[in-house]
Amino acid sequence: MNYQVVIPAAGQGKRMNAGKNKQFLEVDGIPLIIHTLRVFESHSLCAGIILVINEMEKNEFEELIHKYKITKVKQVVYGGAERQNSVYNGLKACNKENYVLVHDGARPFVSHTCIEELIHATGRTGAATLGVPIKDTIKVVKDGVVSQTLDRSNLWGIQTPQAFKLDLILNAHNQAKEEDFLGTDDASLMERTGQQVSIVMGDYMNIKITTPEDLIIAESMIKRR
Repeated sequence: MNYQVVIPAAGQGKRMNAGKNKQFLEVDGIPLIIHTLRVFESHSLCAGIILVINEMEKNEFEELIHKYKITKVKQVVYGGAERQNSVYNGLKACNKENYVLVHDGARPFVSHTCIEELIHATGRTGAATLGVPIKDTIKVVKDGVVSQTLDRSNLWGIQTPQAFKLDLILNAHNQAKEEDFLGTDDASLMERTGQQVSIVMGDYMNIKITTPEDLIIAESMIKRR
């Protein structure tokens, strides 16, 4: 089953403290966004990439796409004030492929196997997300004091990609926009419409590069490969 993927890459990554978009930071000598784009460039089921960027960085992104011969970027669109707005802009640029993935530009280690399992799950339920069971004990803290310890047997850390039937996720985004609702991820927009979202076992290696420490981990992971 072929799919398109929307990759939001417009955020400035303030926690990285790099003074520029973290997508341009190099991991093993190659910009972070290129590592991510190559995952989908090399996947036979990927019919096209919609890259969502900051308008002021258009030239930089286009130069990288050309330099590294990324041929599956079908459109470059501009992001909005929040990630949700950026994803929505990307979704509206999709063609009529039935399945669409939404994937963080700063998550370069997702495997083709995980993507394929995600697509199969989406075919059954209409929406699915990668995730991994939480390893740590999770506590609710209020005013500096622990108020509750949660049962981690039911807790998962959610990753991307998240996959959807295109008409369903567009409907969920439209509804959220009409009701001025801002979710933490795209799956949450689906959940509030009553749509079932399947969970697919991800990979603890599928990390999101958010802090300087994550860059060190990413370098190590690439060298091990």
